[in-house]
Amino acid sequence: MTRIITPAPVSGSIDVAAVDLGSNSFHMMVARAKGDGELRVIDRLREPVRLAAGLGRDKRLQPEAAARAIACLQRFGQRLQGLPTEQVRVVGTNTLRRMKRSADFIEAAESALGHPLEIISGVEEARLVFGGVTHGMGRELPRRLVVDIGGGSTEVIIGRAARPLLMESVSLGCVVHTQRFFADGVITRARMRKARLAASVELEFLERLYRQAGWDVAIGASGTIRGTWRVMMSQGWCDQAITREGLEKVIDLVIARGHVDLLDFEALRDDRRPVFPGGLAVLAGVFDTLGIERMETSDRALREGVVYDLLGRLSNRDVRSEAVNAMTKRFGVDVRQAADVERTALRLLDQLQAGWQLEPRSCATLLRWAAQLHEIGLTIAHAGYHKHSEYILRHGDLQGFSQTDQQLLAALVRLHRGKFSLQALADVPADWQTPLRRLAVILRLAVLLHRSRSPGLRPPVVTTVARKGLKLGFRSGKWLAQRPLTQADLELEADYLAVTDFKLKLD
Repeated sequence: MTRIITPAPVSGSIDVAAVDLGSNSFHMMVARAKGDGELRVIDRLREPVRLAAGLGRDKRLQPEAAARAIACLQRFGQRLQGLPTEQVRVVGTNTLRRMKRSADFIEAAESALGHPLEIISGVEEARLVFGGVTHGMGRELPRRLVVDIGGGSTEVIIGRAARPLLMESVSLGCVVHTQRFFADGVITRARMRKARLAASVELEFLERLYRQAGWDVAIGASGTIRGTWRVMMSQGWCDQAITREGLEKVIDLVIARGHVDLLDFEALRDDRRPVFPGGLAVLAGVFDTLGIERMETSDRALREGVVYDLLGRLSNRDVRSEAVNAMTKRFGVDVRQAADVERTALRLLDQLQAGWQLEPRSCATLLRWAAQLHEIGLTIAHAGYHKHSEYILRHGDLQGFSQTDQQLLAALVRLHRGKFSLQALADVPADWQTPLRRLAVILRLAVLLHRSRSPGLRPPVVTTVARKGLKLGFRSGKWLAQRPLTQADLELEADYLAVTDFKLKLD
């Protein structure tokens, strides 16, 4: 089952793993974290799968590429055996975001790995890259521009110290750009000029904002940037950083070779050569657009960011909860009302989780987030506000959330009132369909019981699982009798749920 990972806090030494399903290469990093904050990498695996190259014009993954990817993940899966799910995070990036009809591939990938796969948004990828590159850098040169050129996308981030301020993910990558401009392997000056200009055009929208923000140091991560730096170093054209002058010399050198098969630079890995021209053009476009003269390089990137983020979750510093809190403030949520709904919802979950076979930690986390955010749509309009709430959650940038996390949260919030629209569950993973319906019933009841918005109200509600539904009663017989509006709402709720063959019986 695809799970929302909500690990319990740990102490002492622990092994964690990050798997990055990139558009060019798949990476895995296993690290050992100690209680004193030390992190030691104990294993790395990398395979040049080139997933983006296997994506057809119809955005479907070709069978050969899928087979290549699954074979790689089976090897990764062997290394991950024995690691608990909460200590592993698997993320998919640009190509998986673009892929159509990806359900079969994702299912096969999860089976091969033995762990759930999260498809993350471009902005979330940018946040994780920035965290991986800047972690532990201290306060020296605090304004940082970080650039990561992947196989299918380029992340450009500006932050102060460890805090990202501007984040963009642009559909520019070494695999995609090479396919577009150097598909036959031929490299000419005209083609390189065209590819470089195309990259600049794609990046033009962020030029003014990023230049105005400024930075103290530019840092490049990823195979393309590190590969360019190594070639530059081997030729004696730079010291510890990429310079504009050195970059132009590498471009001239590549053009002089004339074909990808002749890019036999000793400093460049064999698997990097077929996609090097496109990546080089993208890097030149970044330099041109942002006016960069010097860029340092980092051997840390997305997977390190995933590990640090995962360790935060393990230490009860979950950025997703911080994102939820930020959203409640941004949309002016009545936090007291939300807290009352949350308390009752979690109490109902406690009564029903065993009978309904709901995984306690992940379901409680999702229900808590939904209770806190179910009214954010009120900032737009009261009429149909649950639909507005759903839209915001489905399409907003929520730091730390995968696309699946957002789909689940948006669907649950959509279902918290009104007609029980099964259409809201259309894009929910199959293994979440039944649990989410049951969580929606719990949230609906909690919202309904607090319709009066009386501060601190604690309904003496008792629920038990029944055939095709549940029985709902109250410890005090007078409680419901004294609240005719609540009783009428519960009777109407029974009618709403009956449409879905769910029986709500008032005891």
